[in-house]
Amino acid sequence: MKTFTLPGTQILAPNVVLGLMRIAEKTDDEVRELVRTARDAGIDFVDHADVYGADLHGCERRFAEAMQLTPAQRDEITIQTKAGIVGDGPYFDFSYEHLIESVEGSLAALGTDRIDILLLHRPDALVEPEEVARAFDELEASGKVRAFGVSNHTPYQIELLRKHVRQPIVANQLQLSVTHQPIIAQGVAANMLDQQQSITRDGGGILDYCRLHDITVQAWSPFQAGFFNGTFLGSPDHVELNAVIDRLAAKYDVPAIAIATAWITRHPAQMQVVLGTTTPERVAGAALGSEVPLTRPEWYELFRAAGHLVP
Repeated sequence: MKTFTLPGTQILAPNVVLGLMRIAEKTDDEVRELVRTARDAGIDFVDHADVYGADLHGCERRFAEAMQLTPAQRDEITIQTKAGIVGDGPYFDFSYEHLIESVEGSLAALGTDRIDILLLHRPDALVEPEEVARAFDELEASGKVRAFGVSNHTPYQIELLRKHVRQPIVANQLQLSVTHQPIIAQGVAANMLDQQQSITRDGGGILDYCRLHDITVQAWSPFQAGFFNGTFLGSPDHVELNAVIDRLAAKYDVPAIAIATAWITRHPAQMQVVLGTTTPERVAGAALGSEVPLTRPEWYELFRAAGHLVP
């Protein structure tokens, strides 16, 4: 498993992350097996959110109840969680009061005295960055949060926060897979008239912006064909892509899911892949992609087979 020091922190992080948004109904044994499989593969970084689960803090609580981590075991794991979505609305709330309340709830649910990384969960259209800064300052000063980031934010949304927030924004969690890649494809096709992938979205340039400012991109839904509409792996809608994936999987002697991981980890932006699966075998297989050395021609062959490369 490839690791790197997460810029803006002292956290040694793997480039594959275990997402835990679907563990609410899992038994203690199932949760432990999932985490154990990830740890065996070199994944010691877990991703939560306060709204994951049927109840507020549900998945965070399920994780803590199942794992029963000792202080020493807790120190071995990087715990990331998110705040800002109000499930009852649903709506978004980056107010000082909500962020503080959410973190306190996460700490209690997780049974820990600190969160390693706190992400703002999707943009709040009514954000008052001074409120965010006040919350971040208090959470940092109290030792309750070590580092801060965002999810699904555009360059200018991040710039607005950075005008007021003293702490570095260390991560931006964005949807990315070989079939869902506008943050990459729009740059390749820039200024090419009538090409759908050339359309500038959300101000454009988010990937380059994050690289310029040492913000680690965390790719969520790395195996989804689109927005929660099924995986592309083995899908009859992606025959050409799967043919290339299968050939490369055979070449590198890894499962197909590892090639899907490798397409993201091969990118020089040093991104993290956030796994959403709760199947231990898929976690183990995906983790193998961390170190698959795709060549530049192979990376672009996958890019083209997914239908996103302009001739």
